Amino acid sequence: MLLPLLLRPPLCLPQASVVLTRCVLTLRCGAPRGLRSQAKNFLWRWRPQRLHSRGRSRKTQSQEEEWRNRNKTALTYIAAAGVGMIGLAYAAVPLYRLYCQASGLGGTAVAGHDMEQVATMTPVKERVIKVTFNADTHASMQWNFRPQQTEIFVVPGETALAFYRAKNPTDKPIIGISTYNVVPFDAGQYFNKIQCFCFEEQRLNPHEEVDMPVFFYIDPEFDNDPRMARVDTITLSYTFFEAKEGQMLPLPGYSYS
Repeated sequence: MLLPLLLRPPLCLPQASVVLTRCVLTLRCGAPRGLRSQAKNFLWRWRPQRLHSRGRSRKTQSQEEEWRNRNKTALTYIAAAGVGMIGLAYAAVPLYRLYCQASGLGGTAVAGHDMEQVATMTPVKERVIKVTFNADTHASMQWNFRPQQTEIFVVPGETALAFYRAKNPTDKPIIGISTYNVVPFDAGQYFNKIQCFCFEEQRLNPHEEVDMPVFFYIDPEFDNDPRMARVDTITLSYTFFEAKEGQMLPLPGYSYS
């Protein structure tokens, strides 16, 4: 009865259990030599196969658990990177604006000044520069905004005062905020403003009109820069926007669509 079972195709688990039991009994009893040899061969083939299958199953489970841990780690890094990028996007505009004001990049006049330097700097009398003034308003801004003078002549190392005028012709109060730049852009690092109205909210009541001063000087080092050798005209431009929550002011030298 054992021989037909041994010669059958691969067995399912219940059938294999029966065959294994019979093989063990065959080996214990005094069965013919040929039948005992077949039983030994079957036990030899079956036991390694089962052990290998169990080992492979444990190995597969271990690999799956390892891959799950790796996926969790990768997702954590991706989420952290996403949060970091969002934070940098929000911080990029004010940080870039501060950098432009400190370095004059993008035609931005340098913010801040050293009063001791202003008091002791020596004007370069032989270098006369024409400073022109420009005024613009955003499409949604209802103010009238213009410079009080079209141009003035200054020399490096000499302070100068200019004025802009803004008027609210509407019947409602409007809060405005301005941005500015200097052309040519490379001259921005030498254009120092001691006092101005930029990046500060200005509230005008209905039909109110005000003058806004700009107190500035051009650094004497302007005359020593080879790039400024042929620059004899500098344009200072201001653009007013209506101050609204969440509104983003354009960066110097760039524009938003």
